[in-house]
Order: sequence, then C-alpha cells, then structure tokens
Amino acid sequence: MSQTIHEGHQMRAAARKYNRIVQVGTQRRSGNHFRKAVEFVAGGGIGKVCEIKAWIYQLRPSIGQPPDGKPPAGVDYDAWLGPAPRRPFNPNRFHYNWRFFWDYGNSELGNQGVHVLDVAIWAIQKMRGVENCLPTRISSTGGIFWLDDAKEVPDTQGVNYQYDNLLLSFELRSFAADHLLHQGRPFKASPGAADFYTTYYGTEGTLVLTNDSWKVYRGDGSSEAAHEASGGSHEGNFLQCVKSRKLPNSDVEIGRLSTTLTHLGTISHKLRRDVVFDPRSETFPGDSAANKLLTKDYREPCGLPKV
Repeated sequence: MSQTIHEGHQMRAAARKYNRIVQVGTQRRSGNHFRKAVEFVAGGGIGKVCEIKAWIYQLRPSIGQPPDGKPPAGVDYDAWLGPAPRRPFNPNRFHYNWRFFWDYGNSELGNQGVHVLDVAIWAIQKMRGVENCLPTRISSTGGIFWLDDAKEVPDTQGVNYQYDNLLLSFELRSFAADHLLHQGRPFKASPGAADFYTTYYGTEGTLVLTNDSWKVYRGDGSSEAAHEASGGSHEGNFLQCVKSRKLPNSDVEIGRLSTTLTHLGTISHKLRRDVVFDPRSETFPGDSAANKLLTKDYREPCGLPKV
C-alpha cells in the first residue's frame, strides 16, 4: 500500500477527509475460507494462541544483470520514476522487476509477505482489537544468500514480531518451493510459483491455513476434516461498499496496519538489529536511526502531498 509508515498515515487521512472508499489489495480478507479460519481461531477453537507463523516459499528465477539502456518508445521515464532517485533506465527497474529494488518497493516482505501477514494480523485484530494489533519488538535477519544478480532485496529472510504473550514470525525462501508438503501428489516447482501459509499454534491445537483450505491438528495426533476454499469476491465487496458507503473488507486502515508489519521488518533489516516499537505513537522511542526510516527522501518536485 505504501513505501513508508508515514505514507500509510497520509493515505488514511486522505481517505477519511474526502470520504473515499478504499479497498487495499490484500484480497484474502474477502475469501470465505480465510474468514472462517480466522473466526475459528479467534473464537477459541484451538485454545489460547501463543504463536503464529506466516511464510512464503517460492522459486524466483534470476533477473540477471542487464546493462542500462533507453526507455521504450512512448514511456515518460521521469514521470515513471516519480519521487524515486533519478537513475539511468534499466529493464530490471521497470515492469514487475522494480519490486526487487529499494527505490520502488518493499522487498518480498512487502510484495508477497504482506498477504500472509495480513491473515495473521487479522486473527490478532479479532482476538485483541484493531487498536492492539501492532508488535512492540521486531527482529529481522537474512539477506541475499542465493542468486548473484541485480536484486537488492533479501531472497532469504526471517522476521520475528513480539507481542504481549504472542510471537508472530515470517519466513521467506525464494530459492525453492515447499516440496515436502507436496509429497504424495504431482507437483512441479515452476518459476514464480509460490506457496503461501499462515499457521496458528494454540494450547489445544494447530490450524494450518493455505490458499486452498484450512485444517486443524490436535495434540493427541488426530486431525479434523479440511475446510476447502468457498468463494468470496474482493472486487464485489469493493463495489458494494462504493454504493453503500460502508467500509470494505480491506479498508485503508486495515491495509495500512498489515503494510506496517512489512515496514517494521524492513526497518529492522536495514538497521541490522532489533527495534523497539511503540504501537500507540507508531514511533521508535529514543531511536533516531529507526525514526528516520518512518519516512524517506522524495525527489523534487514530487514531494509528499499534505492532507
């Protein structure tokens, strides 16, 4: 949704000031089986939840190291760059692959990770309230451990988010799909294919949630029947809310909070250390280096709009 925490604040302020309906692209919020799984967890279906894990396993092909060149005909490259630093045109910094450069994106944590983290924080919001869904301590480790290409962002990463009596963790692996979980059925890891998981660990069971289903495993070794995906339309929800003026499933504030998790992980990664966060002020008390990363520099004449 944004590239900094402060940008998220401004987007929320603009949406509220002008009474706009905003649906952020965390589309799992409109998936019926995702909603039912979250409600089951928040309703005590697996007891007290002490740990949540979210992970992405994906085979990312190399983007190589092509030389700089000229923009395609008809492209206003200066406008495309916007507030990002002025750089020579490079095909890797253009369509899709811009995600792998800090000037434009939030790494895989913000590109793919936000989707599983959104499902994780959804349950936290149900259990603790939207106002109590952000962590107090964040620790990120990882780096580029696989491909020696032009990418700037990690291909392997782990992020821990600490709450009161709860640990949320995120794991990224960009060099292989999750072969073990595909045992017993045909599977081929094609470039770009991704495995998305959010798993909730409770005192009375574990719930594993995927794109296709959710299933509960109990401590005695038994498991319950899987609940398959059962529809839901993110676009349909948005259009209904445009008419009704109700807040959509992934309202600007919901999307902002999920995106904030990715920013917190990125800030810890860039500083190469843990950071302590105040969820009320959404700042890092006494940490000037971390607070500086709440925003960024904008190339003139773009700047950051004021609301």
